[in-house]
Amino acid sequence: MTMRRREFITLIGGAATWPLAARAQQAMPVVGFLGVRSARVDALLVAAIRTGLAETGYVEGRNLRIEYRWAEGQIDRLPALAGDLLGRRVAVLMTGGNAAAPAARAATTTIPIVFSTGGAPVKDGLVASLSQPGGNLTGVTTLARELGAKRLGLLQELVPKATTFGLLANPDDASAEAQARTVEEGARAIGRQLLVLKVRTEDEIDAAFTRLVQQRVSALLVSSDAFLRSRGKQIVQLAARHAIPTMYTVREDASVGGLISYGTNFADMYRQVGIYAGRILKGENPADLPDMQPTKFELFINLKAAKALGLEVPPMLLARADEVIE
Repeated sequence: MTMRRREFITLIGGAATWPLAARAQQAMPVVGFLGVRSARVDALLVAAIRTGLAETGYVEGRNLRIEYRWAEGQIDRLPALAGDLLGRRVAVLMTGGNAAAPAARAATTTIPIVFSTGGAPVKDGLVASLSQPGGNLTGVTTLARELGAKRLGLLQELVPKATTFGLLANPDDASAEAQARTVEEGARAIGRQLLVLKVRTEDEIDAAFTRLVQQRVSALLVSSDAFLRSRGKQIVQLAARHAIPTMYTVREDASVGGLISYGTNFADMYRQVGIYAGRILKGENPADLPDMQPTKFELFINLKAAKALGLEVPPMLLARADEVIE
């Protein structure tokens, strides 16, 4: 049985003209997409981008060409991939994953860039301000840093006797340190301990779970990061095998057996990336298009996983869920 509410993200428009120059004269404009993960892992997000573009009148293969470049989780490949896309004379460059936006920004100060990031765009130097980006970049922000304490609180409601929490984090991610700091502050506020486990590879994820068991960690949180999201199934399986209640950042992990997830609707965020790219192609200026942030978040609970772990989900927590998987 499924109970679901809709998520809406506020979109504030800007009105100005971005000079596309010679690119505007192309019979079929070309836009680029620079992704941290892979075409297979990000298939649903790419579909969402196409939906957003279509809403502004651009359909891939009909009146638009999209060039895709994937880092396959190898962050050091991003600068070269960004350069390759610029060599294709793309009119707009879209990015997916926290590390992709800085790589795109370093590659060009003139080509419009539409990013999706879980970082802090102003602090990270991507935009001058959220309301007036002021340069050639704008996009959407998932608030990954800010949600750490909230996720911890929800997990603590589900596992009230937990004394020590673990946090899986990828140190290569631009927002990893800030996310860890937020969760650490949240743990301290409720009198709990936090063990941060840094992982960059599949083998390190396996080793992290061995350490979690050795340290008798009561429950686990997974940071919002492109690499960790790409290893969702592996983490879900390890969490079930070792009977560790785990909080995820995306619904997909709860749908394949994960206990609970809380975060933004990534598909809708990437749809907004497509919409912004289409608006820029039509002449709007990225400097005047506000950085978009989610105003509502999704909570998913897997009752089958809870039962397997011997957990009873509090009625108040169930009532707040956007979807309950049974």
